[in-house]
Amino acid sequence: MTALSTTRARANRGSDTEGRDTDELREIVSHVGAELELAPAEDIIEWAVATFGARFCITSSMGDAVLAHLASTVAPGIDVVFLDTGYHFAETVGTRDAVAATMPVNLVTLLPKQTVAEQDAAYGPDLFQRDPDLCCALRKVAPLREGLASYDAWATGLRRAETHDRVIAPVVGWDEGKQKVKVSPLARWSDDDVDRYIDEHGVLVNPLQYDGYPSIGCWPCTRRVAPGDDPRSGRWAGTNKTECGIHI
Repeated sequence: MTALSTTRARANRGSDTEGRDTDELREIVSHVGAELELAPAEDIIEWAVATFGARFCITSSMGDAVLAHLASTVAPGIDVVFLDTGYHFAETVGTRDAVAATMPVNLVTLLPKQTVAEQDAAYGPDLFQRDPDLCCALRKVAPLREGLASYDAWATGLRRAETHDRVIAPVVGWDEGKQKVKVSPLARWSDDDVDRYIDEHGVLVNPLQYDGYPSIGCWPCTRRVAPGDDPRSGRWAGTNKTECGIHI
């Protein structure tokens, strides 16, 4: 049975075990990073679940449910963490709800400390337009950092094929800012690999993917992308910004 939980600023599901200290976590990365570099995505997730147990989760922006589906086949009941910025497209929230309703996962929705209205009152309206870095820091970076407090490691859907900026994303690496193990099981997957998995397993896909949005973020900062253009060129279009800060 699926579960859907919502919490502001931090995840509400505790761990069954005590967390490891940072030295031990770093040691794990140094020993297995290269070993798992060419492993299948399922094996990478299986290793992470066996190593970290309840202190491992996956995150999903709900552009599609590939990582959530893959993880649920390896570890039914796994925590799937979704960051609700308050600015998501309705289709993205709908995809999240569909994942929670149809997959054997524990869906955890993280919320920023301030609602959009509260942020507008504190910083002025449309902060995303005037200072997108600060908006992302308040509505994405800080909530995720706090929400991951009860985990030692988490998996992302990062793929090197998405953009040249992500070509060095390791399959298993160390996130210095969060002081946690960062796992990217799909790092080596091509666009064709993703499409093949979706077709073979009937995986949920955000409808916006079929409407010119190959990379989906908050609606004020996401534009349609012309066929053949960089899939992430619609994110923060017209600015020099390329990342929200979560993966920096």
